Amino acid sequence: MTRTPEQNRARPLQKMFSSVPGRYDLINRLFTWRLDERWRAAAAEECLRDGAARVLDLCTGTGDLAVRLAAGAGGRGAVCGADFSLPMLAVARRKAARAGAPVLFAACDAAELPYRDGSFDVVGIAFAFRNLTYRNPGRDRYLSEILRVLAPGGKFVVVESSQPRSRVFRALVHLYMKVMVSFIGGMISGQRGAYRYLAHSAVNFYGPYELTALLLEAGFSRVEHRALMGGVAAIHICRK
Repeated sequence: MTRTPEQNRARPLQKMFSSVPGRYDLINRLFTWRLDERWRAAAAEECLRDGAARVLDLCTGTGDLAVRLAAGAGGRGAVCGADFSLPMLAVARRKAARAGAPVLFAACDAAELPYRDGSFDVVGIAFAFRNLTYRNPGRDRYLSEILRVLAPGGKFVVVESSQPRSRVFRALVHLYMKVMVSFIGGMISGQRGAYRYLAHSAVNFYGPYELTALLLEAGFSRVEHRALMGGVAAIHICRK
């Protein structure tokens, strides 16, 4: 099968995320003081708020958001999870099986999703949106695919790192990311390059208003956001 230019550019990220799943969840919990769990729960609640029947967890990773979505849906409708990292998906499948969560996982690239137009009422993504958009030349293709698989009037929910408005707090958060996540995370995982990238992309990612403008320009009709923990992270709610 011929690879698209976006897929070729994604290969370094694919290699990186295929190397970290063993301790990925542990390090996330450690460095966010388990707040990532609370933020994913808030994103899952937003995804299911309108009684969505068909939900996709894009870039599902180890499946945390997908499992929460399946539990919240209570067997009503369908929950799918998509990711390009086979090792991450293996962890996600085991996690879903332990939880008794009926999630349909698919190995695929976000630039070429294996779903028909308008397949989902909601697409959610948790702490992976910056991998699709931060200095990524395939960004427009990824956003176009998200819009394509969303049903008319559908909702896209993003929970992602953000930039605190307070300069002092923002500087402290950036220092924490550079020292704790980049250096110590790399030591714990044995994957220094991966955690150097994760810290760098978080420190340099868009602020909430920049991201709102990007999403509106991509074709979403309405975008709202709410800050989490003073702006360390944010949830964006977008309507097709």
